[in-house]
Amino acid sequence: MVEGTSAAPEFDNHRFRSAEHQQRFEAIKGWSFHRERRVQLSDNEYTDFQEEIARRRWTSLVTPMAKFDPDVVLEFYGNVWPTEEGVRDMRS
Repeated sequence: MVEGTSAAPEFDNHRFRSAEHQQRFEAIKGWSFHRERRVQLSDNEYTDFQEEIARRRWTSLVTPMAKFDPDVVLEFYGNVWPTEEGVRDMRS
């Protein structure tokens, strides 16, 4: 390798859908994250809203995770990035 140049990482087909998706991951891996803000409602606040969350069984969806792995989140965003104009393939 010539000094001052960097080689592209070898394509990892176990983590990425394509070499383009891996390149996108490399481009965004410096992103930082802000934790979701937890909102704690009292039992008598917004009861219709709370009942709808319970009816839809969304309690786990509206409860932020205590921990997360930033690399997994970035890998997800890298893999869902559209590689062609107008193509909205949201697989990851």
